[in-house]
Amino acid sequence: MHYPHRISKIKRKRKQGFLARMRTRGGRKMINAKRRRGQQVNIA
Repeated sequence: MHYPHRISKIKRKRKQGFLARMRTRGGRKMINAKRRRGQQVNIA
């Protein structure tokens, strides 16, 4: 059964993944802020 609003894993990764964040200035700031807080940031 296909549920509504189920986004594919590939689309999600491309839009919200690590590399997508690294492409924008704000995304890089967010990742660095997470690292400063001691949160693990996965690259894969």
